[in-house]
Amino acid sequence: MSIEKESLENLRQDYRSSSLTEKDVSKNPINQFTKWFKEALNANLYEPNAMTLATTSTDRKPSARIVLLKGADDKGFVFYSNYLSAKGKEIARNPVVALVFYWPELERQVRIEGTVEKLSKEESDRYFHSRPKGSQIAAVVSPQSQQITDRDQLEKDWTEMEEKFENKTIPKPAYWGGYIVKPQVIEFWQGRESRMHDRIVYKKADKNTWKIVRLAP
Repeated sequence: MSIEKESLENLRQDYRSSSLTEKDVSKNPINQFTKWFKEALNANLYEPNAMTLATTSTDRKPSARIVLLKGADDKGFVFYSNYLSAKGKEIARNPVVALVFYWPELERQVRIEGTVEKLSKEESDRYFHSRPKGSQIAAVVSPQSQQITDRDQLEKDWTEMEEKFENKTIPKPAYWGGYIVKPQVIEFWQGRESRMHDRIVYKKADKNTWKIVRLAP
């Protein structure tokens, strides 16, 4: 079974909802991201904090998956994961990553390139214990990205952990915690009519300065 080539070639959407100009954007890309993110929240989009995280494998092949943004400020963009997962191992070998947010209802996307490092143990502990207990248990019992025999064993381990820590605090495992992506490039993409999209890019010039440029669509 395959998708007909013609049906794919004829799939297209014209974008007409908004525009983006150099005079309209903030001088600071984090402020601009915050503005757009709040607009995504106000539009009641489903998981507006979902973002694609791209890393590279040991043989220099690209690797991507969806993770959830859990913080954003002038320091960078925060997410949490298993340090021993595929992405964790790839980050350890090459701490240069890319992020992509896509909000189709607003005809917008944001691309981020930068370096990534671990958050402090204290910050990871704080967030871990703020999560629902079921999510905490899952982080402990799941050997993320590793091959497992079947789901039954995973669920058995989850149930045993739930019983073991009933009315008790679950200690955060050492192999789980947060990352922060420190951006060097941030691009804001606004869909426009006839594929004449707006692309405004911020490039880090120095510690406190960003250069703003426009790219052709």
